[in-house]
Amino acid sequence: MADAERDFDIAVFGASGFVGRLVADYLADAAPEGTRIALAGRSAAKLRAVRAELPAAAHDWAVVEADSTDPASLAALAASTRVLATTVGPYARYGMPVVAACAGAGTHYADLTGEILFVRRAIDEFDEVARRSGARIVHSCGYDSVPSDLAVLLLHERAAADGATGLRDVRLEATVRGGMSGGTIASLRGQVEAMRSDPALRRLAADPFALSPDRDAEPTVRQPSDAVPPGRTEDGRWTAPFIMAPYNTRIVRRSNALQGWAYGRSLRYGEVMGVGRGLGGAAASVAVTGGLVGALGALSFGPTRSLLDRVLPAPGTGPSAEVREKGWFRMVVDAVTEDRRRYRAIVSGQGDPGYAATAVMFAQSALALALDGDRLPDRAGSLTPATALGGVLVERLRAAGHTYEAAVHARADH
Repeated sequence: MADAERDFDIAVFGASGFVGRLVADYLADAAPEGTRIALAGRSAAKLRAVRAELPAAAHDWAVVEADSTDPASLAALAASTRVLATTVGPYARYGMPVVAACAGAGTHYADLTGEILFVRRAIDEFDEVARRSGARIVHSCGYDSVPSDLAVLLLHERAAADGATGLRDVRLEATVRGGMSGGTIASLRGQVEAMRSDPALRRLAADPFALSPDRDAEPTVRQPSDAVPPGRTEDGRWTAPFIMAPYNTRIVRRSNALQGWAYGRSLRYGEVMGVGRGLGGAAASVAVTGGLVGALGALSFGPTRSLLDRVLPAPGTGPSAEVREKGWFRMVVDAVTEDRRRYRAIVSGQGDPGYAATAVMFAQSALALALDGDRLPDRAGSLTPATALGGVLVERLRAAGHTYEAAVHARADH
């Protein structure tokens, strides 16, 4: 279907949910005048109630009923819009029919998933379909995994512009202020349950190249462990495992492979969380490490999983506006090239990373897909933020107040 025949530029699927409302609210202020936006979900009444609470620019937006369990409604929704941006998760439970509808209709798709097993299945089942239809299926357009993916892209572009050889050792250190979303917890729980029942899925999730477009062609370079022990940087900062590393690292490696291993076939990429300095930092490092191990163990065991359900945020819930506004994130990404030059990228933004900042990243990704098609990389199929949106999204996020920088960090090693 030609774009001229589409009713909408962007449809926000799940707009009555917590994150969907945040995305719709941001779009009401950020979308250029004349952008045709629809709010989609299971209940027209709930969608109209959300629309009434949005800024005035949204009051004439269309409301469209669609349900993940109703393929006909999803097909109609996908056929009506240039971009379908879905916040309906866990994606392993609700996302595959949406991907199928978009891939078949040639509709660009964006989501917020951090689920390895879902993305692997979507690649296997719908990458070729989307390539034929011209659909860009873009996973992980929020804090999972836009900052990581775009930071490494910027490092590659800066090093290449300097005539440096490929990236070799790249490590991201994340510091954040924000909460854990109920949706993220539900997704993590679903993956843990799936892996408990199927050893093959456990092996897949543990594979550092789990999302590769061609696993057999991947280099044999050993990748950093995601489950790093408490550690300390050369300048005295304490670090701990980063809960998003097992997913973000796979997205970055997929971006490298989709570009013909342009970042370098020697790339070793890892992520950690920065937790501070001194005795306080040391204590935090041990506490975070132990907490992550304990939480994953509890989610794997029925009685403790039921107990956690009583105290952890439920899907569709989130922090107050005040808490969201006080949040922030900062990623420092250090890289050494094959010819031993050093570079550093810094990515940062205001707002709780899982909510406020993610709403910005997601909405700007949808706007780029809808409005910037002639400037985007000439690709279709199952893509990543770096390979689908690249520098266009970097420009948009800079304009939205986020920081994306890459520069020479130090002299070459001798």
